[in-house]
Amino acid sequence: MKQFYSLNFLFFIILPSLAQNSPSVAKYDLKKKRLLIQASSMYLYNSNQGAIDADSAVVLACKAYKLPVSLAYDEGFNDGSYLIGNDLIEKRKVNAVKKLLLKSKNEDRIKLLLQLGNFYLFKPGTKPDDLQNAFLYTKESFDLSNTLKIKKWQHQSLLLLGKYYFQANNQAEGKKCFLQVITQCRKLNDKPGLADALDAYGTLLSNLDPEKEKILQETVSLYASLGLEEKRIENYMKITTIYFWGGKINEAKKRLYQNLADLRKINFAHQQFAETTIVYIELFQHNIQTALYYALKSVKRMEAEKDYTFGDVFYMRLGDVYNHYGHHQEALDLYKKSIEIGRQTINTGTWYKSFFSAVAALSLKGKTKEAVDYINSITAEFPPKSTFDKMSVAYIKANCYEVLKDFAKAEKYFKETDYYAKQLKAPETFREVIHQYTIMALFYIRINKPDSARHYKDKVFALSKTYNQNYNSEALQLLLYKTDSIDGNYKDALAHFKNYKKINDSVHGVDKNKQIDELKIQYETANKEQKIIFLNDQDKLQKSELQKSKLLNSVSIWSLILLLITIGLLYNRYRLKQRNHAKLELKEKEINQKNINLRHLLDEKEWLLKEIHHRVKNNLQTVISLLNSQSAYLDNDVALSAIKNSQHRIHSMSLIHQKLYNSENISTINMPNYIRELVEYLKESFSLGQRIRFELKIDQLELDVAQAVPLGLILNESITNSIKYAFPDERNGMIYVTLEATTENHYLLTISDNGIGIDTDFSAKKLNSFGMSLIKGLSDDLEAKFSMENNNGTILKIEFSQEFPMNQKRKVI
Repeated sequence: MKQFYSLNFLFFIILPSLAQNSPSVAKYDLKKKRLLIQASSMYLYNSNQGAIDADSAVVLACKAYKLPVSLAYDEGFNDGSYLIGNDLIEKRKVNAVKKLLLKSKNEDRIKLLLQLGNFYLFKPGTKPDDLQNAFLYTKESFDLSNTLKIKKWQHQSLLLLGKYYFQANNQAEGKKCFLQVITQCRKLNDKPGLADALDAYGTLLSNLDPEKEKILQETVSLYASLGLEEKRIENYMKITTIYFWGGKINEAKKRLYQNLADLRKINFAHQQFAETTIVYIELFQHNIQTALYYALKSVKRMEAEKDYTFGDVFYMRLGDVYNHYGHHQEALDLYKKSIEIGRQTINTGTWYKSFFSAVAALSLKGKTKEAVDYINSITAEFPPKSTFDKMSVAYIKANCYEVLKDFAKAEKYFKETDYYAKQLKAPETFREVIHQYTIMALFYIRINKPDSARHYKDKVFALSKTYNQNYNSEALQLLLYKTDSIDGNYKDALAHFKNYKKINDSVHGVDKNKQIDELKIQYETANKEQKIIFLNDQDKLQKSELQKSKLLNSVSIWSLILLLITIGLLYNRYRLKQRNHAKLELKEKEINQKNINLRHLLDEKEWLLKEIHHRVKNNLQTVISLLNSQSAYLDNDVALSAIKNSQHRIHSMSLIHQKLYNSENISTINMPNYIRELVEYLKESFSLGQRIRFELKIDQLELDVAQAVPLGLILNESITNSIKYAFPDERNGMIYVTLEATTENHYLLTISDNGIGIDTDFSAKKLNSFGMSLIKGLSDDLEAKFSMENNNGTILKIEFSQEFPMNQKRKVI
């Protein structure tokens, strides 16, 4: 129970803080710089859970990355070309801009008025004088744009007025401004203007407003149709935030993974904001290995690039994973590093979350008294500022005193927790407040105050109803079990106890893998070296087996030659010495014995050849396993794809050796069976289900290994290309594989699909691609004719001759 109460410290730690050195963003164009500002400021606002306003988050993000604040707000009228007064605004020389305004006319004046309106409206904090200045400059720009009858500036002025009214708490008037622009853009079929207006309007709506998601979905579709990928991704992230705070955690997680893929496609390097949120969700859902992967990925990228902007976030997330593993000291070291980075850089106060986690790590180590002293020392030097931090400090103190069995002090701080929790009324703090009420109810059950326990249990369900979110946890099921038991409701108590055990068992399932994962973490480098040594040893063994095979073949050939010579001599001796019949009979017996011995040698040869094929197959499977292990340490999609393709190619060769080992005939491959098994393997590898089906038409052919291996590799490459590229957007399709005899000892292999087809204009780039080079090279090895065409899909043909026809083999034998 002590561990259970201590572990709940970790639950309420959502998204942390700012960090250290500014990364190099010079490689980004204007669109990507704006995406960076939006992604990081959105993350900051959410991580502070309402403790700072959105404009302050933008200022902090721009300061961290050394980007001008104006980039976040001047998108409608700053396309990167010269903008009058922009350099003065960036340097915050407002008086100089006002002097320039006196001399400006027409569009230049409108641009200056909009910049001044932006400057005052989005200053950190909400001062009445700033709001008034913002309104005056924006209203003047609107009036002037009406006088000049320029639609673009009319719309930009109206959008800025709408933002002003929202900040002035007059949402009804602001909505009118936005809807006016939206209506006009629809009438004019102005898609870029409509997308910008919907973006501005949807962003300002509350996450609890059901209209927000609908508006942003339309925004995403518009930006996608316009090819504005950065803006599409930005609005996609805003919808993900709605799902996250709305309790749709699995949907939010799915979108975060998609967000990572989208960022990679546009070469946007700052993927850590999505990654650290994935770590939080996967950790909360007890998917420890995935959480560890992304936590390590973020830290390794940060340290490799020496980009410590928001570094405390990634150290804290990795610390959370270690804490769940039971590596509390390593976690504590990471939390302290996170606190140090947070305090030395742009301090938003969010490093407090690392402080809470450090307290949890100390308590989990059994140093609860030391944890209390640590709380007192930190809060004395850095008192909590936000209501959320005050509630959290009281909560961790209460947990510590409960572990120390000082129930009077624990109750005192739980009541203080309740005092601050009542003041938090936002979806961003819902999970923390409801969890803390659950723990408080369990505390009151422990000290035999069931009425107080019921009071906080009722608060849990009331909050769930208020925010329309389902809440379930190990702690809640334990609470319901205990309260139902106290009330004598044993049937419901039993049901809740079963739910509690189910969740508890899923949590402890993590503990079962603790030793394995610990070895992964502590001995990662050593394991890599051992794998390399093992791979080298396997290579040496394979070479030795090949040498033995060659030696055995030589012995067999010479034995056969010796047998033929012996038979010839005996036959000649029989003709010459018919009269010595008795001696010939004796000699014949000797020859028969030698024949028996030779047959034993032939049987042994076949057995050894089968053993060679078996070992080669095992070695190839080992290589596949090693590639699979290596892929777990790669974060590059291209490298992962290359490893996966290599595994498929090796499997196609391994399957041939497996067939030879299992077959009575050790020199040829039954092609129908081989091709069917290869196709089944690729279907399972790509998890195709019924989306892509195969139609096979294979003649009953027996081919030599020398031809079967390149044909298998060609089949693997062609089918893999069809699966990956012929049917985009998860569409259904068919892949056809035909191997048939055209004339005697001449065959045609055809692989085709009914997909989107391939460009048959083979450019130098396509000819040099590995897959195409491999197919053409293997075709040359077969002395085959290779062709590719489009006809309702891609058709690849390989025409080849049988290298050693079966009848010729029989004649030789």
